[in-house]
Amino acid sequence: MAIHVVIAGESLWEISNQTGVPIGTIINNNGLASNTLVPGLALYLPDTTQQIRLYRVKAGDQLRRIAQQFQTTTSNLLTANPGIDPERLNVGQIIHIPTSLKLQINTLGFIVPSPGGALPAILESIAGQLTFLAIVAYSFTDEGYAYNQIDDTALVARSKQLNIAPLLMIRNFTKEGFSPELAGSVLGNRVYRQNLIASIANLTRQRGFAGVSIDFEFVPTPNRTDFNVFLTDLKRELGNLILHVNVHAKSEDMPTNRIVGAYDYAAIGRAADIVAVMTIDYGYPGGPPDPVAPITWMEKVIQYAVTQIPAQKLQIAMALYGYDKVVGTNASQAMSVLAAQNHAISTGTPIQFDMTSQSPWYSYLEGVAQHVVWFEDIRSYLEKYHLIDIYGLSGITFWQIILPAPQNWLYLRDNILVLKR
Repeated sequence: MAIHVVIAGESLWEISNQTGVPIGTIINNNGLASNTLVPGLALYLPDTTQQIRLYRVKAGDQLRRIAQQFQTTTSNLLTANPGIDPERLNVGQIIHIPTSLKLQINTLGFIVPSPGGALPAILESIAGQLTFLAIVAYSFTDEGYAYNQIDDTALVARSKQLNIAPLLMIRNFTKEGFSPELAGSVLGNRVYRQNLIASIANLTRQRGFAGVSIDFEFVPTPNRTDFNVFLTDLKRELGNLILHVNVHAKSEDMPTNRIVGAYDYAAIGRAADIVAVMTIDYGYPGGPPDPVAPITWMEKVIQYAVTQIPAQKLQIAMALYGYDKVVGTNASQAMSVLAAQNHAISTGTPIQFDMTSQSPWYSYLEGVAQHVVWFEDIRSYLEKYHLIDIYGLSGITFWQIILPAPQNWLYLRDNILVLKR
């Protein structure tokens, strides 16, 4: 693959001539609304060059064995890593691996069903890039009875036809949003907790799901042990069905923190089949203009998580959105990554790239208000996939798939083997 970053004055015609990629292909692959470009725009241009994977050296590694593992040669490794000493590899050192052997991962896309039951067109086009589809359509009552909020019958059926494993996603969600009180009162009551376990398991089987995705947010810290018991008992009730659990991101255990304190990574990792750490919203709605998912923060979260949860069970989250924030007020508007990219183009605003966070951003004026937009593009996505490779993680989740992100899906299609159940 190739990434081309537009420089001032460049045209699509020039880039096409230079790379040999037809203009129409460049437009379609990157979701461009017109032939207009802006400096700093990153374009994804698939080509025939061999992909580069990243590998972290472990104790006892030898260059020859690493080459064998990735079905390449020591000569190729030496060429790709100038200055490396093949007789003295440093533990923790990152090596670039040119190889035709694709990274294999599990992926999960979240989706909220349409009220009318219409199936989103995007599902058909990205079916090959999804292992699981978590259907966000369930909550529970004060007595712990799970219930369906939006009809998802057609979505469950179509996902199975497309060889995507559907998961019943249940949240502690009310009309006011995520409810700590609902989660705490049900988890903390043995009878209500058992009601929730039984009703989730029954709904999962009755409606033909492959498993469950739990998204209980802002669980009160006094209910930390209750949450662990709930997950352990739920997995026992589900049997061979999948238990997928989403948890807030943290880089250390903070049992009294109101956001992350209830999540005992080690206990959750023991109970669940897959744990997805929500490595998104570092820059959050209403907060100051910050990257949505800076790579340095994500790596710190992963480094802690793999000490508590087996890497082969661990997913990280990827945002298919960005935030447009008004400086000073921090008023926030969410938009898809494609909308953020094309807004910069339509306003003629150059796109910057922050090397520390490995994230694109831009700033523009609307009247007297200064706006800052942080989002994701092929460059930032590539760095996140490298983290999955380096740490040997299970895979990644996407919030949410109806938000257009053509560069991401093309990269997945071309360079990664998405596993199916």
